[in-house]
Amino acid sequence: MKFSQRLHEKLEPIWRANHNHPFVTGMGDGSLDQESFRFYMVQDYLYLIDYAKLFALGAVKADDLETMGKFAALLNSTLNEEMELHRQYAKKFGITKDDLENANPSPITLAYSHYMLHVAQNGTLAELVAALLPCMWSYWEIGKELSEIPGAAEHELYGEWISMYSSDEFGTLAQWCIGLMDELAAGKSESEKSKLEEIFLNTTRYEYMFWDMAYNKQMWPIDA
Repeated sequence: MKFSQRLHEKLEPIWRANHNHPFVTGMGDGSLDQESFRFYMVQDYLYLIDYAKLFALGAVKADDLETMGKFAALLNSTLNEEMELHRQYAKKFGITKDDLENANPSPITLAYSHYMLHVAQNGTLAELVAALLPCMWSYWEIGKELSEIPGAAEHELYGEWISMYSSDEFGTLAQWCIGLMDELAAGKSESEKSKLEEIFLNTTRYEYMFWDMAYNKQMWPIDA
């Protein structure tokens, strides 16, 4: 069994909880509160700034030019395609690029991104991929599932999000990351695989917490 299959099968309950979160299902049926989506877009933009750094670190840790090039392509896609979608969405809400980049991150945004960067900076390339994979993999699967709902991809507000993450282009990048995870995990000891599994589980949990944070527009419980 490939390592990615092991991850998917073992973590299926929490994986499905992410896909069935009311934020996600609300995008699919159009019932999601627009203010929750607005909150999400701002926080996800801040998250992507740090997420892009993972790809840069991946290029640094890679041992061959082909892998370095793939990480460079992921970095470019995140900075110039995925984040551009966020900037376009922001315009619909009257949010400028400066507003996005100067927004305050929520505690979940900080915790999630800082955990991934900690793993990426201090761990192996395999650990870095285990940390970043749940986001890419689950977004691709969620995008595909929502795109199968009649009219969801044409929704005036959520359709662009669904179309982007269900696209063949995004799917190709996600599949490459899945394949790299399998390649890097091959031949590792059970203890090493267990550590990768723990990292993957932690960021899968953070994915759920991020959806929940956005749905409830959750910032710090006590503000200055």
